[in-house]
Amino acid sequence: MTAEPTTATRPRNRRQLIVEAAGRLFSERGYHAASMEEIAAGVGITAAALYRHFPNKYALFAECAHTMVDRLVAALDELPADADPAAVFSALTQVTVAHRASGGVYRWEARYLDHEDRRLLRAKFGRVVGRVSEAVRRAGALPDEQLRVVAALGAIGSITMHRTSIAQRRVEDLLSACALRVVATAPGASGGSARPVELPVLPVPRSRRAEILAAAVPLFARDGFANVTNGQLAEAVGLAPSALYRHYPGKVDILAAACLQAAGLLAQAVDQSLQDVTDPRDAVVALASTYVAYSFEHTALTSVAEAEFGGLPADLQRPLVLAQREHIAVWEQQLLLARPELDPRQARVLVHAGFGVVVEAGRSLRWRDGPDRRAAVTGLVVGALGL
Repeated sequence: MTAEPTTATRPRNRRQLIVEAAGRLFSERGYHAASMEEIAAGVGITAAALYRHFPNKYALFAECAHTMVDRLVAALDELPADADPAAVFSALTQVTVAHRASGGVYRWEARYLDHEDRRLLRAKFGRVVGRVSEAVRRAGALPDEQLRVVAALGAIGSITMHRTSIAQRRVEDLLSACALRVVATAPGASGGSARPVELPVLPVPRSRRAEILAAAVPLFARDGFANVTNGQLAEAVGLAPSALYRHYPGKVDILAAACLQAAGLLAQAVDQSLQDVTDPRDAVVALASTYVAYSFEHTALTSVAEAEFGGLPADLQRPLVLAQREHIAVWEQQLLLARPELDPRQARVLVHAGFGVVVEAGRSLRWRDGPDRRAAVTGLVVGALGL
């Protein structure tokens, strides 16, 4: 007896599967480096089938960017109106961890959205911040309430930006508690153990190669690496576009040089900050103060290194990955000494949460620098780390 042939049925949630696959790829590779063919392959369909759901890559990208924030809004809408901060952060953390692989799109890649999509995204995120702020106010607000709320959300969102392997329930509890500490952190909470930070300065460009790099960083930061042309770079330093190739093999090599410069400056700053520091808690505070100062002082360079790293070829990423691991290892070692109840994975997650605090708090302040702002953000990082 011959079995009747079966017809493959299209899953009803195919659009959702496409958005998840695209979100993962956009988060990992960046908007411009990800292709529709790769996204289709990740879902197990043809590119032609993908275009039946989305007319172009931008439409798919915009839906990915909105989807994560829509999930956060929906999670909050399901809570009682009088939910306390613990319940609010727990709900947000569960959603973020569940969609960890695809949830990082909005952090760096949202700058590639058009004006209207960016406006809508800001409005949605504003709803999230407003709802969390209401819960925090009911619990007894401290000064700079909105800054602390945005910083707490940055701590939770940090899980989308790294791959530390840790059980879902453990990381949810860890990040929820971290967010609660951030919103409960009083201004200047880093205490008197923080020392003045002296950062290494950017070298004065004394060659064409250095001039090109110095001109490229603000352009990459403002417009995104993929949108900056060789013509713009050449014009910024008074060269013909073809003359760039005498100094760099290609535009991507300028980006790699910028990322290496960022890593080198940060490594020097860390070495300086830990000189003669013996107490582990003081060392963590020094690291936090240094990272905050570095982020405010070299905002364009830092944002380029963070946002564009994923678009580099693997061979150019390798030295940067090693530098990043070494930097995190320094934090992890000192945090474990200061909080011996943590295990290495918990410490690593908290270190990244501290970085997330700096990114979102800095953005909220529009990176307007000043001693008080640096001290406030440093205190939030120290609070996130549980010191």
